[in-house]
Amino acid sequence: MPNVIEFRNITKYFPGVKALDSVSFTARGGEVLALMGENGAGKSTLLKILNGDYQQDMGEYLVNGQPCHFNNPREAVAAGIGVIYQERQIMLELTVGENMFLGRLPSGLFGRIKMNEVHEKAQKIIDEFGLDMKSTDKVKDLSVAYQQMVEIMKAYSRENLKMIAFDEPTASLSGTEIESLFRIIQKLKAEGKVIIYVSHRMAEIRDTADRVAIFKDGCFVGDSPIHEITDEELIQKMVGRDLGDIFSSLDKKKEIGEVILDVRNLKSPYLKEASFVVRAGEIVGFSGLVSAGRTEVVRAITGADPQTGGEVWLDGKKIQCKTPHDAIRNGIVMVPEDRKLQGIIPRMSVGRNIAVGSLDALANRLGVINSRREAEIGLEGKQNFNIKTPDLEKPIVELSGGNQQKAIVARWLSTDPRILILDEPTKGIDIGAKSEFYNMICDIAKRGIGVILISSELPEVLGLSDRILVMRGKQIVGEIDAADATEEELLTMAMMEGAVYG
Repeated sequence: MPNVIEFRNITKYFPGVKALDSVSFTARGGEVLALMGENGAGKSTLLKILNGDYQQDMGEYLVNGQPCHFNNPREAVAAGIGVIYQERQIMLELTVGENMFLGRLPSGLFGRIKMNEVHEKAQKIIDEFGLDMKSTDKVKDLSVAYQQMVEIMKAYSRENLKMIAFDEPTASLSGTEIESLFRIIQKLKAEGKVIIYVSHRMAEIRDTADRVAIFKDGCFVGDSPIHEITDEELIQKMVGRDLGDIFSSLDKKKEIGEVILDVRNLKSPYLKEASFVVRAGEIVGFSGLVSAGRTEVVRAITGADPQTGGEVWLDGKKIQCKTPHDAIRNGIVMVPEDRKLQGIIPRMSVGRNIAVGSLDALANRLGVINSRREAEIGLEGKQNFNIKTPDLEKPIVELSGGNQQKAIVARWLSTDPRILILDEPTKGIDIGAKSEFYNMICDIAKRGIGVILISSELPEVLGLSDRILVMRGKQIVGEIDAADATEEELLTMAMMEGAVYG
């Protein structure tokens, strides 16, 4: 029999915020239910309540007609509930198999773990997913995408699984891995499992979901079979307004000045070669397949990876950044792809996360921080970038992904940089927040800052960039003015045999 999960009047308060307001709906087995809504609409909060991470203030949820209350994730797992969060929750030092069966490792005489059995079971699941990894591989040695797949396989391996929820599962995956995930989702659907799917990618929702439930400002505003609602109707319900063509409505009028950044034959252990320039007020987009080398270019520029050849010139002067701190002091700053591990300082307040990029200027010779100026920088960032938080003392980890990203941008803009690097800046951000980000990026370029934009979304690269560089095989293989480019041309330049655009 298909499983059923029913939410009844779920309400959740945080200090100064009503995160969920009497949310009621039903998720049924045998179908894929997509949750859609802007960042901060309440989707992730609801999943955390179901998983026992949070406790609701009012309301209840029923699993197969039985009222449940999970005090922690362990209780949820025991009841057959699996939630795959966007942030990875795995043990990097353990093997793939150990991660998959952690907490239920088979043991024999004297409690000794049967590792052969663990790896045998795990390898069968890996082969079913069609992934090029071994159960004995250490998770720390895997790519971010494969680490995410380990999370998914861990939930899939549970024999008592009744429901599985995915929160932005494809954000780090390539085309082949996404296909594998969708195939497994269809298998779980056929077995009558409840499948809840959170994504901001409209095409992905269309391909995967049977029904969509829409959230706005902590409220459930309705659901619909996916084939009975248009993209425009979805957006209107999510954001309360018609966004129209996001890119055509952008004000991109600006002056493009002289060359600020001149990269000549740059090489690193992870980059074959890259040469390009960025001008004042110019947005230079980097396009290409997953692992084409886009991030490796900017890591070599900023000193995150060692530079083994070539030169970097900034404002006519040769520079060499051996560390990211060198890059910051030279006026080159970067908003990284992995917001959780490389962007935010999770337990630190919103205000200090913004001001931390300016510590050199805030500290005196004895290292004492000017707390008044620190608070001013935090407040300026909150106001200038419309960061939604009840106060600047709130831990940044409690904000939505979009507001965390705004805080990181505010941090680096407070240092008055010459070059701003944005690596997948709208990853995991809803369409309403994306529109706000796009306007923000255009405004930054108007200030005369050179912007390097790395994105796996072709419409984003085309809609924001003035000029686009295409990478393949760890080197730049093409350049084209954005006004003259099409998705087909970019794909033609980027494609390699058997590769899928990421």
